[in-house]
Formats: sequence, C-alpha cells, structure tokens
Amino acid sequence: MESGHRVQGIRQVAITVADVDAALGFYRDVLGLAFLFRAGPDLAFLDADGVRIMLTTPQGAGAVGANSILYFRVHDIAATHAAMLARGATAERGPQLVAARMPDHELWAAFLRDPDGNLVGLMEEVR
Repeated sequence: MESGHRVQGIRQVAITVADVDAALGFYRDVLGLAFLFRAGPDLAFLDADGVRIMLTTPQGAGAVGANSILYFRVHDIAATHAAMLARGATAERGPQLVAARMPDHELWAAFLRDPDGNLVGLMEEVR
C-alpha cells in the first residue's frame, strides 16, 4: 500500500442526539470537552484532544441513543468518574479492571450515559 493512501486516525465522531442543547451541556459541562462552534440549531462541535465531536439530531441516518461507544482517556478514573456523577452524569458502571494485566499497565474502564442514553466510556491505562 502506498504510504499516502491510508487512514491516519480519527478526526471527527458524530453522535446522534434528540436535543443538541441538552447533549452540548453534557459533553461540555459534565465531561469537560472544549466547545468549538455551532452550525445551526441542530449541530454543535466540541474538541476531545484533537478529535472533533459532532452532536447532531437524526438527519437521514443514525438513531438517538443507539450510537457507537466513545471511549475518552482520563487520569485518575475513580476521581474523574465521581466528579462527572457529581456534575449530573448517569452512572452505568463504576471503574473496574477490564483486561488482563499487561506487562507495563492495567486497563481500567467506567461507563456513563448521556442525556439520550448513549453509552460513554472512560478509560485509564494505569502504570
């Protein structure tokens, strides 16, 4: 394969939501993502460490609450999960070891739900 003809990483992820304003409040105020801009009433964009998150109402594709899972890197997963619950997130599963211990780290995950029921993952590689 030619070196210039391959994917280079995720640039944007679209999340289908019922109410962009409610979802924006969750992803910005609860998860702490940086707000980038709005493109009309049914589109909002945030930044997740260089990956753009697009919040959109169903526009010919996608179903509210039936999206792929976003996994966000965090530091101190227990404290981060607790802080997000205190800011209004709905708990799905608390932090726990999810994979066999690797030679140099443990993989921990926790899960929350956004206002539309989309599952949001938090992960930490504990060294």
